[in-house]
Amino acid sequence: MIKQLTHFEKQESLNVLNYKIRTCKKCNLSVTRKHALIGEGNIEASILFVALSPGNKEDEGNRLFIGPSGQVFNKLLQKAGIERESVFITNLVKCILPKNRKPTSDEIEICSSFLNEEISIIKPQIIVPLGYYATQSILSKYHANLSSVEMSFKNVNGKLLMLEGMRIFPITHPSALLYNSSFESETIDKYKKLKSLL
Repeated sequence: MIKQLTHFEKQESLNVLNYKIRTCKKCNLSVTRKHALIGEGNIEASILFVALSPGNKEDEGNRLFIGPSGQVFNKLLQKAGIERESVFITNLVKCILPKNRKPTSDEIEICSSFLNEEISIIKPQIIVPLGYYATQSILSKYHANLSSVEMSFKNVNGKLLMLEGMRIFPITHPSALLYNSSFESETIDKYKKLKSLL
């Protein structure tokens, strides 16, 4: 039987992990970042959100989701009746990606060890990867067959998946609504569905 960590043990484990994240120099992103961002929120959360990486505002302010995407994210949570303080939020890649470029497979792999530790400490009921890269990484962690058509992001977006005992609920990244607000109402519906899953 897996021993459940107490609240104090969880916090202590996170403190150790967060130190490793903040001081990480395993890839070149450590040269271009201001901050390596740690996860934040309720360490007893049932929902763990995984976004891609910090943006400019987040890198400057050393906090997750405080830029334009964060405002959209807060609105989506509010519309679904989910309090931001009740969830845990983290990134797949802990440092800003220069010029908003895509992450390399090496960057994802290096940072995925941090994400795996966060998941094992928080022990959420549901993992919500936001967008393509976070979804691919989480599905890969739980050994989904990524080459199958059913596992394309388009097909899993807003669907509850059960993989190796973990519930996974991929959703479009909030930043997508900054460029195309036409699917805002369907995204709100997905957040409401997430709320109903708890």
